[in-house]
Amino acid sequence: MDSAAAAVSAPGRSPARSMKSKAAPRAAALRGPRADPYWLGAVLFVLFTAVSVCRHRRMLTMSWDLGIFEQAIRAYAHLQAPVADLKGPGTHILGDHFSPVTALIAPFYRVFPGPVTLLVAQAALFALSAVPVTRLAAGLLGRARGLAVGIAYGLSWGVQRAVDFDFHEIAFAMPLLAFSLEAVVRRRWRAAVWWAVPLVLVKEDLGVTVAAIGVLILVRLRGTKRDPRATALAVGLVAFGLAALAVTVGLIIPGFNTGGGYDYWNKVNGTGPTATIPLDTAIRTLLWVLLPTTGLLALRSPLLIVALPTLGWRFVSHEEHYWGTDWHYSAVLMPVVFLALVDALSTARRSRRRWLRRYAHQLPAAVLAAALALSASLPLYGLTEPDTYRISNGVKATERLLARIPDGAVVEADVGPISRLVSRCRVLWIGDTRGVVPDYVAQHVTDGKPLQELAAEAQRRHPGSHFGVLGGEGGYVVLKRIS
Repeated sequence: MDSAAAAVSAPGRSPARSMKSKAAPRAAALRGPRADPYWLGAVLFVLFTAVSVCRHRRMLTMSWDLGIFEQAIRAYAHLQAPVADLKGPGTHILGDHFSPVTALIAPFYRVFPGPVTLLVAQAALFALSAVPVTRLAAGLLGRARGLAVGIAYGLSWGVQRAVDFDFHEIAFAMPLLAFSLEAVVRRRWRAAVWWAVPLVLVKEDLGVTVAAIGVLILVRLRGTKRDPRATALAVGLVAFGLAALAVTVGLIIPGFNTGGGYDYWNKVNGTGPTATIPLDTAIRTLLWVLLPTTGLLALRSPLLIVALPTLGWRFVSHEEHYWGTDWHYSAVLMPVVFLALVDALSTARRSRRRWLRRYAHQLPAAVLAAALALSASLPLYGLTEPDTYRISNGVKATERLLARIPDGAVVEADVGPISRLVSRCRVLWIGDTRGVVPDYVAQHVTDGKPLQELAAEAQRRHPGSHFGVLGGEGGYVVLKRIS
């Protein structure tokens, strides 16, 4: 028998056993605590994707934002200027908000054109943000409590509201904030800074949040051994964040804006039905942000400094939509408050106060229980209902009707048809075509108006043009320009 044959036949030395012995530690690692954040992130990705895609398939789009972002990303995908005609014909999206980070979705959109690509990308970003939250919690609190905090974060009302809101650029802010603040708690200052810097490419107001992270680092450095490099990094981050805000709001956005200004100033210094946020509304929102998510214990952590800019601009504004807990406005607060909770729990467990230690010991389970209880009235609960996965005959009929609009047509539309048309047509917002005469008008009929009256309204919006009824199905009507 030669040496090779001996090696194969020798006990304990077979290639199969050797491969098994190497695979065993890998399998154990996948089942171990270190894999928990990634498995949780994968599960959340599936859940978030299911919520978004199922709602899209049932034509339950909530706003025009999905269409606006798809128009911009579609343009990026074809190496064109990011024009969003839904904001007005020829409107450059960077003249509205400074969110060039959305261009990262463009390569995927080029391969898979359509709104689902945006929804899946958003689900992935939200799920990714759970990884640092769970990882830090498990590292400081133990595996069980870490998982409890991570699951509570993924099920939190702020995250679920954002998942339910079609698509928004703040999806990119979620993992960046989470990774940056994880690094702050671990005193990895350089990593914290580098994770924070790209936030200025997500939205212009996040420049102040970047500066707040710099302030947070300075606060964490107090009472520790002097570290000139870390101090310089923190001061530089504060200056960078404020400078980015000034440049984007003062130069970049006005440069792309047709009016030469920043349109959202009027949300702060303009007029509205209510000049200031009512005190009870502010208190209610703050309690929602801090009570079911952290049991108020996050107030013991300086990480809440990072939440102040977002709460500040929302409460200073006279826009009522910013004040409450609906839509997506509280999503960026969730990584902050949950990581603040983890930070506070890690110190409270060592407190001399017995009641505080006991409270900290029980809080992760309580926060998880609160998230599960609240989920009964939040979007993820819909995944337990059969109707979530059914497409009604009305939706199918509407899709057949919209499919009769040819590719490349100019369409004036309201919310419902937008997500079915943007990937293949030029879509304008109904009543804001600014002189552009559409080939078709697609809209939702809510008040039972006769179809001929809708055609007459379209003709009044576009003097000299005449529209006929192409069809009406599922509560929607499509008009065609005939002259």
